[in-house]
Amino acid sequence: MVSLEDVERAQQEWGDGIVAISEAHRNGGDYVGIATNHINTLYAYQIGPVMFKPTLAAVDQFRPTLESALSYFVASNNDCPEDEGFAIKGWTKVRFENDRVTTDGNRAFAMGNYFFTDPEGYEVKVEYTFGYIEDGDSNLRIQLHHSSMPASTNSS
Repeated sequence: MVSLEDVERAQQEWGDGIVAISEAHRNGGDYVGIATNHINTLYAYQIGPVMFKPTLAAVDQFRPTLESALSYFVASNNDCPEDEGFAIKGWTKVRFENDRVTTDGNRAFAMGNYFFTDPEGYEVKVEYTFGYIEDGDSNLRIQLHHSSMPASTNSS
């Protein structure tokens, strides 16, 4: 049975992974290897279909494969030429603010906002919905990842 604590731990691992990828990129480390491990460890591509709609994807909006997810995170290939490497933008911290978390047996869903801190200390707010499923070792894997920038509050 998936618990709220399991979801919060998975979110912490995801955020820590983004920071580790950024740090490795900044320091000349193996950021592609770290990103590959991040995806292999935290996403469900080895289990079945993953629905991944990243925040800044416009042309190739959906990332159904590990390779396309890796491209989004680190701009590692030419499969998605628009990718600039979201995870290599120098993020120093990621924090989640859950609006709602629901659990159902070996699955969980969470939605809310997550905040990415840039090198200058400025936070970027992004809306997210994640769906998780347990793997054979009872680790949560992301099966659904949708994120977007908040709607503008400016009136036209």
